[in-house]
Amino acid sequence: MDLGLNGRTVLVTGATSGIGRAVARAFSAEGAKVAVSYRTDRAAAEELARELGGENGDRAFPVPYALDDPASPARVVAAVEERWGALDVLVANAVRWGVRRKPGTPFESVPEDEWLPVVDGNLAPVIRTVQHAVPGMRRRGWGRIALISSHNALGGNRGQEFYGAAKAGLHGLARSLMWDLGGDGLLVNVVCPGLTATERMLRGLPEPVRAREIAATPTGRLSEPEEIAQAVAFLCSGANRNITGESLTVAGGR
Repeated sequence: MDLGLNGRTVLVTGATSGIGRAVARAFSAEGAKVAVSYRTDRAAAEELARELGGENGDRAFPVPYALDDPASPARVVAAVEERWGALDVLVANAVRWGVRRKPGTPFESVPEDEWLPVVDGNLAPVIRTVQHAVPGMRRRGWGRIALISSHNALGGNRGQEFYGAAKAGLHGLARSLMWDLGGDGLLVNVVCPGLTATERMLRGLPEPVRAREIAATPTGRLSEPEEIAQAVAFLCSGANRNITGESLTVAGGR
């Protein structure tokens, strides 16, 4: 299937590892130009950009993006538009991890200075980035936006109330935003990965927990980052002509 992404310009936030890196590679494989955003690991972003054919900045380039900097969304969109003249696709993948509520610690005892950065850092920056990306897309009459959520936003998870609340906000954003964007040729969707076999997950998840999660998954395995990336690429492609405001779960049936 021709996804109609050849020559399209794509911004992937949080692109230096895990799902974000797989998403960047998937778009590049379809002939798109990819802006690889990073927060601190510029070397990893530069390495990925070179891998994607960005030695001269014509196919890929690294660009800084920080969820905790309110001015960052405007700068990152402007950098892409200045480099390539347009931003066609936004994949909001960057994530602000928080401290998981410890077993035995009541929900109501978590101080605001611990949970507010998780809620604010996973929702407000996405809204800001979308706001800056949309005007150019409207002018050209074409645009695709993918918001990367989490299975926690749908099924819940003990100790993940604040992260789940922030990610659930992305679903509300897409469902309402589709009404404002659809008439201008812009589609916005949410992708919800389940537990995914990223380096971070494989490194940090205890084996008994991993085995339990696999046993509870109908397909009997975890999703690979590349599988999430393929779903994102389709929803953000020219092949997707009328799917908007939807939430696609990629979690092996969970």
